[in-house]
Amino acid sequence: MLPKGEELQRLLDRAADQARLEAKQAGASIYYIRNAKRIRETAEGRKYEIQFDESGNRTEQALHE
Repeated sequence: MLPKGEELQRLLDRAADQARLEAKQAGASIYYIRNAKRIRETAEGRKYEIQFDESGNRTEQALHE
C-alpha cells in the first residue's frame, strides 16, 4: 500500500531534507520556488532571487530574510 496524507508528506519532507544536506555537503546550490519567487540558496546558506528579463537574461538579487 502506498503512503497517503500526512505519512506521504512526512516522507517527502525527509527526502527534501536529505537532498538539501547532500547538496550542502557537496558545496552545491539548491534551487526552489517559494512565494512565487525562484530562489537559489548557496551551500553557505545565502539566498538569491533569480529573475529573467523579457530577453531571457538571468539576474540574481540577494534576499535578506
